[in-house]
Amino acid sequence: RQYSESRYKELVQQIKNMSKKILYLLLISFIVIQFFQINKTPSNALSGDIKTKYSVSESLDKTLKVACNDCHSNETKYPWYASIQPIGWWLQAHMNEGKKHLNFSNFTERRIAYQNHKFEEIIEMVEKKEMPIPSYTWLGLHPEAKLTDPQRQEIIDWAKSNMSLLSSTYPPDSLVLKRN
Repeated sequence: RQYSESRYKELVQQIKNMSKKILYLLLISFIVIQFFQINKTPSNALSGDIKTKYSVSESLDKTLKVACNDCHSNETKYPWYASIQPIGWWLQAHMNEGKKHLNFSNFTERRIAYQNHKFEEIIEMVEKKEMPIPSYTWLGLHPEAKLTDPQRQEIIDWAKSNMSLLSSTYPPDSLVLKRN
């Protein structure tokens, strides 16, 4: 069915008005969610830090700080955009997930089998270039976290060395992570 020109103009105006209302609602929602910030208070719990038991060279320590610690330690350095919601919520969830899988700050408080298994996972993830995850360096963010091949090799060698240390120190059955 054909619309008259006046009916067509009326529909266009209604769409414009509705679009404005939706944009205002989105803007107000964006402003309101800024009041719900993430908790950036560091835990400072470092008593089980990996460096208390395992040797970490100065160069490796620097690499871990810029490429790993934000998501895998209690020493997170939040970027400026973590204060913008919902980006901050996404980052916090991502960091919590990373710490759940591997936290260098409580590493030595875990069972020896866990530690051995995590060294094995570090080797695998770094060799496959799955860590640091690509989203960490998207759009030029955290360019210092892009690992070079020598940095990757240093991490791999370090993890393998620590696995060798564990295997020469503990009985083989104590190094196997048993699933319950």
